Amino acid sequence: MRLTVTRSCRSTWSARKLFDPSGYSSLVILHGSRHNKAFSSKDVKPNPVFEGYRRIHCLANIDVYAHQYGTTFRNPAVTKCAQPSRRNFHPNVSDDSIIFRQLLDYKSYTYTYLLADAATREAILIDPVIDTVERDYRVVQELGLNLIAAVNTHVHADHITGSGEMKKRLPVCKSMIAAVSQARADVKLKEKDLIKFGQFELEVRSTPGHTNGCLSYVWHDKHMVFTGDALLIRGCGRTDFQEGSPDLLYDSVHQKIFSLPHHFQVFPAHDYTGQTMSTVGEEVKFNPRLRRSKSDFVKIMKNLQLPYPKQIDKALPANMVCGIFDEV
Repeated sequence: MRLTVTRSCRSTWSARKLFDPSGYSSLVILHGSRHNKAFSSKDVKPNPVFEGYRRIHCLANIDVYAHQYGTTFRNPAVTKCAQPSRRNFHPNVSDDSIIFRQLLDYKSYTYTYLLADAATREAILIDPVIDTVERDYRVVQELGLNLIAAVNTHVHADHITGSGEMKKRLPVCKSMIAAVSQARADVKLKEKDLIKFGQFELEVRSTPGHTNGCLSYVWHDKHMVFTGDALLIRGCGRTDFQEGSPDLLYDSVHQKIFSLPHHFQVFPAHDYTGQTMSTVGEEVKFNPRLRRSKSDFVKIMKNLQLPYPKQIDKALPANMVCGIFDEV
């Protein structure tokens, strides 16, 4: 459903009708120049029984608010309806040549990305988590994909990688990680390498600083960059362990990520506030740490005083051997 919505702030909105995955009432997602919000398809007032709404960052300079139960706000006047395409999962990916899934591990707030060529069915998985391997494997099977690689952005400290377990289920799948990390993998990646699947490829960019072996993957054809923990939405990864360096992280982000066209979509390895994506331009402008001078950034990072990740003692040794417990 395509709609045009006029509000008192004199902004023109477009919207589309979505259906809640849980099978409750349908939602209308309003796309505007300032904010996106989800309204119930029925003209209802907020229901105090349900707690708020889930925030999803989906478009440049826009927030989407999708209430799980479809009882969020009073519906404004809407006109000019048309039928939408619902082929792809992510609200900001509508390209019939690819298959794109952003999958979440709720324990560690880790995003796993499934990318595939829709024609050849070749696929890769970025940052799989061992606790969600069964889910990811099921998605791969249901979509009829040939998973050829499980790629990590770095040696994680907050969860165990699912690369090894996925390889057990799909022997054709190759594990990949930065060579400098010295972790076990079938393919050791370095700057400017290309990860190919079907007609597409990701460019490997070395972005150390959070750890010494952090990599970002640029999908030039689709204007996307998968930044791991180097660049988060309005934040960045910590730099106080695993040979981290605030100086190096600042240079990595500014030289390897902020140098991309500003419309490129940023997909991080984590988010803790319910957002799913950003853009390079947004982070250049709004990232509270990385928009500052290098000296200010270094000072901020050295004074974060964060507790160590709960899983670090278990995750680090396991991730050095591709997440295979019997080899730790």
